[in-house]
Amino acid sequence: MKDSLDLAAAQEALAAQPFSRLLGTRLVAFGKGEAVLELDIRDDLRQQNGFVHGGVLGYAADNALTFAAGSAAGAHVLTSGFTIDYLRPADGALLRAHAHVVRAGRTRIVSRCDLSTLDAQGTQTLCAVAQGTIAVRAAVHGDTAPGI
Repeated sequence: MKDSLDLAAAQEALAAQPFSRLLGTRLVAFGKGEAVLELDIRDDLRQQNGFVHGGVLGYAADNALTFAAGSAAGAHVLTSGFTIDYLRPADGALLRAHAHVVRAGRTRIVSRCDLSTLDAQGTQTLCAVAQGTIAVRAAVHGDTAPGI
């Protein structure tokens, strides 16, 4: 994998993640400190009350935050930590995680992510927000293994 990423290379990185393939996640936008992930909401992603499970939202936030950071710093990034605030139950046809870099430092990047659902008519509803710290691995550990 290249150090710097374009949309096609980032999509390859996502496709290399078995869990992302299992969920059917798509990277639909990538570059200039931003990334957008989407996944279709299926019944097997819901919890007992019929809403999208919070773990699915957490997964989408984690990946979107890190891909946004990767668009600014290259492939050698890895989530250091993130927080998520659930604003309302997630329901609809599509989950969209739109992340952008807030600040890119030499060894750490801070990203923010809005998680929204879209219904069959395309109405978007914000259901959660997340913020994360992404480590730039080559700068922190001197390794060359890709992170995304």
